[in-house]
Amino acid sequence: MKKWLAVLLVMQGIIISTGTLGKEVRKMEKLTVTSAVFAEGAAIASKYTCDGEDVNPPLTISATPAGTRSLALIMDDPDAPVGTWVHWVAWDIPPQTREIPENGIPAGAKQGRNDWKRNNYGGPCPPSGTHRYYFKLYALDTTLTLAPSATKADLERTMQGHVLAAGQLMGTYKKR
Repeated sequence: MKKWLAVLLVMQGIIISTGTLGKEVRKMEKLTVTSAVFAEGAAIASKYTCDGEDVNPPLTISATPAGTRSLALIMDDPDAPVGTWVHWVAWDIPPQTREIPENGIPAGAKQGRNDWKRNNYGGPCPPSGTHRYYFKLYALDTTLTLAPSATKADLERTMQGHVLAAGQLMGTYKKR
């Protein structure tokens, strides 16, 4: 009896110290993001960069979980010399969206402020070397109320606790 009580108390201590007691633990589902114009880890064509037309590449979305009310998208470059550079911020993408078209966003979606202080896509434009560009997609259990001046930080803060699934696609680019 004393051993079982000791084991129970130890288990309770572990649960309390890990912070899971009394909190809902949600299993994160995987959202799939692909593109017809570049594969995971491959080079992004110059058409989608500052060396080309500077339009967003098409993205294909699959495995959106049940209960998704909207999607959000962040594209950033963690290799920028000034720290992570934000290229694109979008939210309230309709949950039934299966493709974000080249040079556009789905009807109803909203775009926030990137690090060029623009409310649209800004393609890869590394000052030197090869950089990685992450297209991060989130399935949310809500729609968001954000101002057009919203940044990546604003979006991340607002979607906390609402992410049902996440996925990403990474491409690379080296400026000509």
